[in-house]
Amino acid sequence: MSRPKLELVKLRKEYSDGTVIAVDDIDLAIEAGETVALLGSSGCGKSTTLNMIVGLENPTGGDIQIDGATVVTTPAGKRNVGLVFQDYAVFTHMTVRKNLAFGLEIRGKYVLETNRAVEEVAELLNLSDKLDVSVKELGGSELQRVAIGRTLVTKPEILLLDEPLSNLEAEARLAMRRELRRLQSEIGLTIIYVTHDQVEALSLADRIAVMNCGRILQVEDTSTIFDKPDHTFVAGFLGSPPMNLLRGKFAAESGEVSFQKDSFTLPMGGSGATPAGFYTVGIRPEALSVSSADTPAIIGRINNVEPRGPETVVTVSVGYETLTLVAPPTDVLHTGDPVGLDIDYESLVFFGGDSNRREELAVAGRIF
Repeated sequence: MSRPKLELVKLRKEYSDGTVIAVDDIDLAIEAGETVALLGSSGCGKSTTLNMIVGLENPTGGDIQIDGATVVTTPAGKRNVGLVFQDYAVFTHMTVRKNLAFGLEIRGKYVLETNRAVEEVAELLNLSDKLDVSVKELGGSELQRVAIGRTLVTKPEILLLDEPLSNLEAEARLAMRRELRRLQSEIGLTIIYVTHDQVEALSLADRIAVMNCGRILQVEDTSTIFDKPDHTFVAGFLGSPPMNLLRGKFAAESGEVSFQKDSFTLPMGGSGATPAGFYTVGIRPEALSVSSADTPAIIGRINNVEPRGPETVVTVSVGYETLTLVAPPTDVLHTGDPVGLDIDYESLVFFGGDSNRREELAVAGRIF
């Protein structure tokens, strides 16, 4: 069995004599040619993790292995790992050609070798007609392509991208996503992509590692982590709008099982034994729909209707709780109106009340 291209083993980073833990004993294995996104809010430890991989910061504990060999004591310039920052990091007084050639020139490469490598990368990034243009004349997406090209020209085994699109306008960001997807397919680099933008993570990554407070809470392929989050934080972080989360208990009344939180009741559609203790139910907004039935699963009142072009986000009060659902724009909905909701029970997930981790439950003849 081949070793992962990159493996983090109990990687840890502390500051202030151990009182601040930026990265908390994380484990992560990344295969050659794979793109993994580190996704999380600001301060979760994702950029610190990247800096340790490239060698800009030393870990407090744990190991970083490339092709099975530790690189913890290897200087940053000798790890063959490239890092692209969000602020472009180009020399504004140089042409595109000189920017791309810089990394090879300081390594003492021959002129012919450097020129050939620069032209290859320029063609790959659609910059061939810009080689002799000053970078001062370039737009945001072109500047970011130059920054990526400066790294690619040195032929790194692993490419690290730290919020590379955050400074771009929406149109340029979409264009760069297309460029990055094309690069993935054409050159097969191993890529770690740090972002707080879940749309970027879902569209670019093979797998997503969601981080919070220095820990990786879940690593999974993009469809699974969205549909089956392993932790309430992941469930509440992914999605726009995110998953509805309600903490309550199961109850059996007149032989029928329901999930209850205060005045909110979710009928489970069957009978049988009920799991004891508190649980949190996760309901994706896409799993709720406006009902046309006489006896809908849930009855509430519309709080807000927010059109979003191809969809409408609706918030509904059910007792003292609020649910968010995504409805088609053809639904005629008005604030203050009563509304019945149907639910896709197959999409429900349940989390332990104490652990906040997803649990498999047998309830009312269904396995969740």
